[in-house]
Amino acid sequence: MGAPDGTAADAERSDAARNRARLLEAARCLVSEHGAEHVSMEAVAKEAGVGKGTLFRRFGDRDGLLVALLDEAEAEFHEAYTSGPPPLGPGAPAADRLTAFGCALISRIAAVADLGASLARQLRLRNRNASATGRAFHRHVSTLLRESGVDGDHDMLAHALLAFTTIETADYLGGACDIPTERLQTTWADLVRLVTRPDGLDGEDREAGTP
Repeated sequence: MGAPDGTAADAERSDAARNRARLLEAARCLVSEHGAEHVSMEAVAKEAGVGKGTLFRRFGDRDGLLVALLDEAEAEFHEAYTSGPPPLGPGAPAADRLTAFGCALISRIAAVADLGASLARQLRLRNRNASATGRAFHRHVSTLLRESGVDGDHDMLAHALLAFTTIETADYLGGACDIPTERLQTTWADLVRLVTRPDGLDGEDREAGTP
């Protein structure tokens, strides 16, 4: 049997896009009404008016669906740290942007109403890190470390720094240890300072060889 002609293929892609949009809208509604932790694949399929098999084929499993929702929910924050006003966005020194980025993440994790944090909390760490959002966070931190003049393995240092901002770490320190968000943010700022300015100098002073 021959391949479908262009018209049929376009129609199939259009149908797939509409189905995906309908499923994501159904999932968003359920998350808004009941919270991400209570949303099941069965409930989403029923809300969207499709068979559960269609949902699994489209997203693989519940984590796949939540990752798709997470990447959508993080679009505004991505815009803020890539092209928004400084110090989170461009226009501030790299170390200051890195400080602002981590502090913003920690604040969002502590915010009960933050949709991105709520969705991320339902994902396994490996899936969270492998998502477009997780990869973008790592890439951003690695880039800022390089731009700040850090002498080291920027990719691995980015993993090390981001480990402090994981849901698991923040929930344990903020919940079980009762450490306030402001202290976590201060610690993040200290980590950035120690990594980017180990000798107490800023990047320009190090390059100029200031004693």
